[in-house]
Formats: sequence, C-alpha cells, structure tokens
Amino acid sequence: MKARVQHPQVKPRKDRKGWPWVFRYWSDEIQPDGTIKTFRKYQALAPSKGDNAITKKQAEVERDKFLAKLNASTVEAAVEQVAATGVALFGEVAKMYKDGYLSRESQISKPTRDKETFYVDEYIIPTWGALRLNQLQPKAVEDWLHGTFDSWWTMHGVRAIMSRIYHYAEGHGLWEEGKRNPPSKAKIGRKRYKRERRILSFDETARVLARLDFTIRLIIEICIATSARISEVLGLIWMRVNLDAGTIKIEQRVWHQEVGRPKSEDSKRTLGVGDLVDRLRVKATEDGAAPDAFVFQQKRAPGRPLWDSGVRDALHQAAAAEGCDFPGLGPHSFRRANITWRQQVGGSAIEASKIAGHSDLEMTSEYTFVTAERQNELTRRIQEKLAEAASKRDGKSEPPAQPAPAAPDVPPNLAETKPVTTVLQ
Repeated sequence: MKARVQHPQVKPRKDRKGWPWVFRYWSDEIQPDGTIKTFRKYQALAPSKGDNAITKKQAEVERDKFLAKLNASTVEAAVEQVAATGVALFGEVAKMYKDGYLSRESQISKPTRDKETFYVDEYIIPTWGALRLNQLQPKAVEDWLHGTFDSWWTMHGVRAIMSRIYHYAEGHGLWEEGKRNPPSKAKIGRKRYKRERRILSFDETARVLARLDFTIRLIIEICIATSARISEVLGLIWMRVNLDAGTIKIEQRVWHQEVGRPKSEDSKRTLGVGDLVDRLRVKATEDGAAPDAFVFQQKRAPGRPLWDSGVRDALHQAAAAEGCDFPGLGPHSFRRANITWRQQVGGSAIEASKIAGHSDLEMTSEYTFVTAERQNELTRRIQEKLAEAASKRDGKSEPPAQPAPAAPDVPPNLAETKPVTTVLQ
C-alpha cells in the first residue's frame, strides 16, 4: 500500500462532445489473489461547453470530492481506505458476526441465536465465505435464495442475516459507511404463505375447547384471552400470576425446555385474563402454587414445564374430531384470533398491538384477519345506509326516529366500560 495525496490538474478533453473536464489519478485495486495493483485512470466530471457546462473552479471542487475517498496521507490511512471498499473475506466477517453479536446472550434470545447460527454455518458461509465483501452480486444472491429455499419467510430471514453481516462489517470499518450492501438489493418477490392463513370461528373454537381436558383448555384459553405466545404461557410461574388483579406478567418464556428472556423488550408486558381468574385460583389451590413453580407442569416430571408439542397434539385431535382441523392450526392460531377478535369487539389496533407485544402496527396487521362474517356485517351496514338514502330520495316513508338519549352522548369512562377481554370471552 502507498501513501499518496493526489491533486491532478483538471483539463477539458477536446476530443469528446462538450469538451468534458477530466483528470487522471492513481487507483489501488484488490486482485482475485488478494494482492493490490495500481492503475492509472481517467475521470470525467461535467461538460465545459454547451448544456449543463460548469466552470473550471466548479470542476476542481468536484475533483476534490472524488479524490477525498482516495487520498491517504499515511500508509495506515491507505489501508483503512482499501479495507472500507470491501476487500475483507465475507466468511471471516460472518465469523466475527457470529462470535461477536450472536454470542451476546443478554441481548439476543436463544431461539434467535440458534436460528441465525444455523443459517450462517450451514448455508451462508459454505456458499459465500470465500468471496470478498465487494464481490457479492445482488443477482447471484437473488438466484441462490430462490434456488435454495422454498419459503418466502426463509428467504426474507436469510437475506436479513446477510445484510446484518454487512452492517457489522460497516461498524468495524470493513465496508463503506452508508453504502447499500448487495444482499439488500436481492429481490425475493411478493410475500407469500406456504400454508393456508385462517383462524377458527367463535363456534368452532367453542366446540374444540369443549373437547380439551382442564389443563390444555386453560392454556389455550389464556392464549385466546391475552394473545400470549405459547412459549410465554408455558414459561409462566405462579409469582407472575396476580389473582386479585386478574393479570399475568410475561417475564420469561420456555423454548425446547430452556427458560429464557422473552422474544423482545416489547414482549415483557402485563396481561389481563378476565374470567379465567376463578379457574386459575382453583388450579393454584390444587397445585399448591409455590411462587417459583411453573403454572403448567409435566405430570411425569414435576417441576418441569409442559412441552408445547403435547398441547399441539391435543389441539389437533380435538379439532379433527370437530371437523375443523387444518395444517397450520396451533396455539399461535389463537394468538392471531385474539388480535382479530379484540379489534372486532371494540379494541383499537394500537391496543391489540401493545397487548400482543408487537413492536409496530405493521406486524399487527399481518396477524389481523377480516373474516367473511365480519365483511358481511360491515357490508350490510353500508347497504342499509344506501337503502335509507334511496328511501328518502324516492319519498318513501322514513325509518322510525330513534328515541332521544337519556343522557348526553359522551364517551363512557373506564369504570362504565366492560374490558375488551371480558367482552371477547
């Protein structure tokens, strides 16, 4: 590497249209074998004659802006400049990302660490590890994603991991700051779902619940009442259950029998259980309810939380018996159902988002289903308004007047309003 500060003369090139201002400069470029080779190059700036022409002083300003990225007064600065152009091996940066960012247990939950580590080790490094950061091409990444993975969500997740590796490189001076990385330019198409997106109706849900035993039914009803994730419900301990206030506090979750922090900081929240308080009180009495004991424990291994697979199996069996089973049915289906139903019975999208522990409303919209029944209900309201307007226009008898309200039409206070969870139940 050479230290150099270039200040070449700007001249008009008269053999080109518009006599563009040009200058020559030295450029150090990385070669496939890792060596650095110096090239002498021309750089055109703007026309000196005709449309969009600029003066020589303006051309010198543009020259200085261009060379600011190349000039280096010391060898160390030259090395940093070349490093920032992306000559580091992608595989080495990926290992730095894994050993650094992904190793921080206090910042990232174990499921996320395990998932990203799997894709980095099994797919990303074997395919792209031998290339340098500046050698990855968006089209190549795009073709690889579509040829390797069937799921849109998997492609989206793997592309995001690769982008985070570039952000990590940027933070360590190995990629130019603010420069868009190649994986982020890869197109994965419109969002699509591998399984049918649906939820059970109120009637189907009631029939399925009637077939479940006390414990499994209580778990599912907590999912329905609170929109909690199954991992959060199974990670619940009695000290986080407030029977007097009718709430549960989400502070941890269970994943593959390992207790860990919730999925995100927004997932730490207090949730109302409504009419389930009495049944939780009965269970607390039957179980002895030690403060640090899990609310839902294995019968064969007391003290250990239930496996979510057992809950799913029981749910599928009950749904199959009622003729409403489908491949994507699980406790998470009732999380989606709660978010949908909570808005149908009067809750706002913001309330549904906060209760679900989502970081933004966009994710809440992904969980919200507008059922055919709800669509018909809203459509009929529109049709009734149109029919009423048509009736007035045609001179037909008007609908009977509504009785005047006994009190001013003002929003009720919280004490006079039923909680949304109670209405839902």
